[in-house]
Amino acid sequence: MVKCGCQPGHVAYNKLISSICGNEEFPSSDVLELAENAYSKMLADGVVLNKINVSNFSRCLCSVGKFEKACKIIHEMMRKGFIPDTSTYSKVIAHLCNASKVENAFLLFEEMKKNGVVPDVRTYTILIDSFCKVGLIEQARNWFDEMVKGGCAPNVVTYTALIHAYLKARKVSKADELFEMMLSKGCIPNVVTYTALIDGHCKAGQIEKACQIFARMQTNAEIPDVDLYFKEVDNEAKTPNVYTYGALVDGLCKVYKVKEAHELLEGMSASGCKPNRVVFGALIDGFCKAGKLDEAQEVFSEMLEHGYDPNTFIYSSLMNRLFKDKRMDLALKVLFKMLENSCTPDVIIYTEMIDGLCKSGKTDEAYKLMLMMEEKGCYPNVVTYTAMIDGFGKAGKIDKGLELLEQMGSKGCAPDS
Repeated sequence: MVKCGCQPGHVAYNKLISSICGNEEFPSSDVLELAENAYSKMLADGVVLNKINVSNFSRCLCSVGKFEKACKIIHEMMRKGFIPDTSTYSKVIAHLCNASKVENAFLLFEEMKKNGVVPDVRTYTILIDSFCKVGLIEQARNWFDEMVKGGCAPNVVTYTALIHAYLKARKVSKADELFEMMLSKGCIPNVVTYTALIDGHCKAGQIEKACQIFARMQTNAEIPDVDLYFKEVDNEAKTPNVYTYGALVDGLCKVYKVKEAHELLEGMSASGCKPNRVVFGALIDGFCKAGKLDEAQEVFSEMLEHGYDPNTFIYSSLMNRLFKDKRMDLALKVLFKMLENSCTPDVIIYTEMIDGLCKSGKTDEAYKLMLMMEEKGCYPNVVTYTAMIDGFGKAGKIDKGLELLEQMGSKGCAPDS
């Protein structure tokens, strides 16, 4: 076109950039470079992008990390009379936040307001969520209050982002206040909101409150009666998902309410929600810590039937219980089963096993295990060496203990003073 002496105009330039940047999928870097070259030429020719292309072009530049250039294009178009709208600013702010450029997003947001462009619920929610994720909760709350004061109603995502941040920071009362405000404003919580609240209260040790929220989730009403927590309900309430159940099972196990946790697992399966390895692991650990090894083994078998292989955490839970019950032979079998399943024990598991064998008078087996752990790439620490040396000493094998002490120093593992 240019070779024929025909200069592209407003329509041609905009159609070219639209064909590159106007699709749902982002263009490749090479293709985007064509749009950048076309933009440079159109700028030199005094042609401006239309509103949609400013938004889409900026969005594509942000997708490849060219944030400064995206902002520069907006400013260049503004000098030519273009006024960015809420959607344009929001898209660029969203990409800045997704790339963890929250400071740049904040500056662009302030510029947006200074230029008289009114943020909408999407703009505020993007910023609130992003600032919550980096721990800047007070700034996020200021924006929340600002949007409410300005007549912009928060949606379920806005509320949930701030509630989750408060819970993560252990500010449970603030999360509860915001949840009640959410309900009073007629904003219906979703499963993510409820799961965050249940998990947060469990981690704060407020199991009864977590159970009340679980009941409320299923009945759409506040239920103070603990006996109703795990009964089936037939209504239009939110259905708990595997993460909701997992949070509550773990919370109940942490306060040794393993019977209730097991009932919840059964109710979960009956409702058609398939437990995952995390849920099974929490219950196995709970039974082990409560000294109920038989029940733990039953859940372990159920987990295998569901097609989940045990992980290091689950094996550790079982072995810790076996150590406490002084069932070293069985603990050793579990350890070898763990290795057989390509699940790598850590130094803590090996050390507890070595210490247990030494205390049972089986120092030769303990030493063989210590050599094996090194072969597997897991190196003994000062606690491992101390347990082994102490075992040799109590077994009257002083020479072996001294030999190990020297070896310990040569391997750069300094003994405790």
